Amino acid sequence: MIFFITVLRAIAAILITNAHYMNVYPTNLIANGGLLGDVIFFAVSGFCLVNIRQNFVSWYGKRIIRIYPVVWIITTIYIILRFYSLEDWTLAEYYLYPTYYHFVASIIVLYVAFYIVMKTKVLVRNIPKIILGLLIIELLVYVFIYDKSTYHIDTVREPMIRFLFFQAMLLGAYFRIYKEKFINNNRIIYWVASLVLFVIYFASKLAFVKFDTLSPYQILNQIVLFGLLYFVFRCFAGIDAMLEALPVKIKAIISFISMITLEIYVVQYVIIPRLAFLIFPLNWFLITSTIIVTAYLLHIISNSVIKGIEGGISKIPFGKGSSI
Repeated sequence: MIFFITVLRAIAAILITNAHYMNVYPTNLIANGGLLGDVIFFAVSGFCLVNIRQNFVSWYGKRIIRIYPVVWIITTIYIILRFYSLEDWTLAEYYLYPTYYHFVASIIVLYVAFYIVMKTKVLVRNIPKIILGLLIIELLVYVFIYDKSTYHIDTVREPMIRFLFFQAMLLGAYFRIYKEKFINNNRIIYWVASLVLFVIYFASKLAFVKFDTLSPYQILNQIVLFGLLYFVFRCFAGIDAMLEALPVKIKAIISFISMITLEIYVVQYVIIPRLAFLIFPLNWFLITSTIIVTAYLLHIISNSVIKGIEGGISKIPFGKGSSI
């Protein structure tokens, strides 16, 4: 795998986790960047899933098997330990859909649309036009239907956010298809653009939160974020050779974080609030180390379960040709 993607996956996990560190830092302004992490992760997913050779049932089944055991195991543990309550969510919501984890709820829906695009040649050749078309549809929904009275467009549990997530997946796919155009094509202008858009994105987010009169224009925040995502990909693709040349130990750490990103995501919701009361930076170190250790243990357990499921399916006569 091209190493810049591994780096971006690790960065996404760090950004998402950091955004959940409410009441950990001296100021909650530091606990930010979650939506940027989300769109990076969806773009990475799109980049990695371009080459689809299976039929839909086999391909989609494989995706589900790689995700749901992780969710089921940690959810069961947290329910047994009474960290999760059935008064807040039903068993179906915890275990099936939408699940407690917004990423899982979004990705299992967007996988369907992504498969359709990737298996339709005319759509694959016109990904930029599809992204633009989605933006137009999103703008129509925003203008005529969306509640613009308050700033909430970056709320990840709202269906509206899936326009952005799917656009991110398609952008990742576009970078994979035309990777020769982007890999190791490093220019200072891309880094400048990333920095400028990064400042604009977070400054506008703060402005929208603080000034209610600006809420009718909150769609601009997502447009800027998508532009930032594009240049983040350009920047890191442009230095792929430099990233490949990093010291072995640093690459090992990055690869380790990248390997357990889903596990990091699902375990943190319980750990962070229960250790945040400690003094900073002790709380940060304890929370972070607990998340990493717990995520790795979950990774080991869930991988064993996943291999067992895949092995069982491979023994079923009608499953032998499915390559799940």
